[in-house]
Amino acid sequence: MTETFWIAATVLILVALAFVLYPIFFHGSRSTLEIDQRNQNLLAYRSRLKELDNEYEAGILEDENYQLLKDELAGAMLDDVPEHAKPEQRIPGRRSAMAIALMAVLLLPAGAFIAYERWGAMDQVEQYLAMQEMSAVGDEQVAKVSELAEQLRTRLETNPGNADGWAMLGQTYMRIERFRDAADAFRNLATAVAEDSESSAVALGLAAQALFFDNEGKMTPEVVEAIEAAQSLNPSEVNSLGLLGINAFSQQDYQAAIEYWEQIVAVAPDHPQIDSIRGGIDESYRRLGQQPSAAVQSQSVPVTEAGPGVSLRVSLDDDFRDQVPADTTLFIFARSANTAEGAPVAVARLTAGALPADIRLDDRYAMSPNATISAEQDVVIIARLSRSGSVNPQPGDWQGRVEAQVMALSAQPEPVQLVINQELTN
Repeated sequence: MTETFWIAATVLILVALAFVLYPIFFHGSRSTLEIDQRNQNLLAYRSRLKELDNEYEAGILEDENYQLLKDELAGAMLDDVPEHAKPEQRIPGRRSAMAIALMAVLLLPAGAFIAYERWGAMDQVEQYLAMQEMSAVGDEQVAKVSELAEQLRTRLETNPGNADGWAMLGQTYMRIERFRDAADAFRNLATAVAEDSESSAVALGLAAQALFFDNEGKMTPEVVEAIEAAQSLNPSEVNSLGLLGINAFSQQDYQAAIEYWEQIVAVAPDHPQIDSIRGGIDESYRRLGQQPSAAVQSQSVPVTEAGPGVSLRVSLDDDFRDQVPADTTLFIFARSANTAEGAPVAVARLTAGALPADIRLDDRYAMSPNATISAEQDVVIIARLSRSGSVNPQPGDWQGRVEAQVMALSAQPEPVQLVINQELTN
């Protein structure tokens, strides 16, 4: 970008100088033009006079006619060529003008360069262009996105007050699953907007969310500390409330999940994921064997209007039933069928004791608003029983997978059968 800018600036400076220098170096004097015209007229006069002399000597012209034509030619010549031409008058200040022009050629480009380096905004321009390019790059080009993210981070370190830049950097790191880097970016965002406590709380809530994902969905002390920092500025910060609700739901503490999610509905009724949050509340009430209150029912999305997703029945193969402890962590996640890697578009966490389990993966289980199952047509769904509790596959884990089409609930009368029937060996 820098090279392109200076090339364009140099071209514009040269064009501007051309308008100044051309009249000085290429302007011909008036006297020079007059002398050229006089010489041409003299040549024409001599040529015509020679023709008259030849005709007179050949007897074509008589004495009287010859003299008359000769006098007329001489009169015409006197009209075109003054007998005493004025000498060229020197233009005053011409030498000074040339000196000023030469100084302009040397000083103008150097002055423009120094002034822009000191007072220009090239860093901000390059940050903006990098942000645009990161938004335009597809998810499959992770290496390119990572390179652009590092360039943006380097520029932001010299301009830490650029809140938009830190926000874009954090979102980009989340998209390429560099969650710890995303948490750092969101912390810097919180510092950049420290004067606005509500915005700073949101940034800290996003940092907590990134750390939650980095710790594979575990509520570690680091995650708890980030949540507490966000809620110390705003007890109703929705990202931290959402994490607390997800954690409570995964621990089968459905009453706590309801309380956290109902706070989000109360303080942020226009939240982008409000339908998923209300769906989670309904599901929690259903698992408790209770009916939502009248107020909640009036706000909830009817089940028949649930968004696109996949209804599943997850079961464990009989050969493994006696080998799997009831408290073994069960991860169920969906990825786009078009990409083998990348962030899951839906993630759920249960335990082996819940099997067989009926679950509907929809936008309620999205990890990010930018990656949702409703945006896909076909997905690959994997259910994995993890011995270690890690979301990453380990030898000895049990797994099953199935491909499914994303559709509305009303269009999928029967759940997709997903059987965990494979033990991982490597």
